[in-house]
Amino acid sequence: MNTAQSRPHVVLGVSGGIAAYKACELLRRFTESGYDVTVVPTAAALKFVGAPTWSALSGKPVSTEVWTDVHEVPHVRIGQTADLLVVAPATADLLAKAAHGLADDLLTNTLLTARCPIVFAPAMHTEMWEHPATAANVATLRERGALVIEPAEGRLTGADTGKGRLPDPAEIYAIATDLLARGGSQSQDLAGKHVVVSAGGTREYLDPVRFLGNRSSGLQGYALARTAAARGAEVTLIAANVTLPDPAGVKVVRVETTAELQSQVMAAAPGADVVVMAAAPADFRPETFTDSKIKKAEDGSVPEIRLAQNPDILASLAHDRPHPDLVVVGFAAETGDAAGSVMDHARTKLARKGCDLLVVNDVGGGKVFGAEENEAVVLGADGSSTPVQRGSKSAVAQVIWDRVVLLLEAR
Repeated sequence: MNTAQSRPHVVLGVSGGIAAYKACELLRRFTESGYDVTVVPTAAALKFVGAPTWSALSGKPVSTEVWTDVHEVPHVRIGQTADLLVVAPATADLLAKAAHGLADDLLTNTLLTARCPIVFAPAMHTEMWEHPATAANVATLRERGALVIEPAEGRLTGADTGKGRLPDPAEIYAIATDLLARGGSQSQDLAGKHVVVSAGGTREYLDPVRFLGNRSSGLQGYALARTAAARGAEVTLIAANVTLPDPAGVKVVRVETTAELQSQVMAAAPGADVVVMAAAPADFRPETFTDSKIKKAEDGSVPEIRLAQNPDILASLAHDRPHPDLVVVGFAAETGDAAGSVMDHARTKLARKGCDLLVVNDVGGGKVFGAEENEAVVLGADGSSTPVQRGSKSAVAQVIWDRVVLLLEAR
């Protein structure tokens, strides 16, 4: 971190695309979290969002050229004093200039002088993103250590849809701050690997209105997907009833019930190197489903609901793996009781499930569910135990991936 600053100094570069307005939300997240932010827009960006907006939100004047306050040498000083540089949106033009070292305005000069971690969040039409020139420029930037986030899929300008949409500002913020928290180091040790992550909690319907469910928010699973993508993996996220924004560069498959979750996991597992079952499948489902809403009885009697046991997806996958090199990671939300402690129950579960790693959460008193932070213990089938201190769910995810990488290297 820059020692001349009491707060981390973030430079937010904004290039000239329609998605520039979304960078206002990203700026708000940084400033409200206590970061010192300098916005450096391009001249084209100011045609979408004016300088007064950036000044009001950042509390600082903004400029696009090297000739403003030239005695302070801004084209050098801004980059030199930055702890993190984020360009959002990064257009095809900006990526090309950055890859080739062109410096014709304040932002491109800043990119050349910065020695801090750099994150590019691309946004452009699908054809532009898929063009060989853009692909080569992105590869060059990644080879130099920059983190280029995969764009999202969805509505673009006009009636067009496809890959090229700016990732949700919340996702860009999470990726950027996680990179900063890790000291700017973002290994690509999952490059070339396909990982499948499940997240959220399943629902088992009683009638068209009511269901049996649980409190899983999906936050930890989404953090696992996001950090895996940042480490270079191809990621499929199977999300059960989660309302969070899609992680950048991740394929999201949505499910509701345990049966649907099982079907999608089993379909994706044969082509995966790792499956992480962070979702919370319901252990039971109603034996019968009523096509119409169950009504209250006038005599005050209540219906009897008989439950059937759901399949154990994790155990089935671990014991009947589609290929021997598949790494299987499970999660256990445990509470202690008269029969044993949290870790007693967890070790028993690890042996029964047959997975390679089991991430254990103590959820006594409702801890973990929906919280921004988490702590855990990662148990290994080899008898290892790795405590993970309380921190962001992204930080916990990174520790889990560190353990997974060791297993992959040993395969």
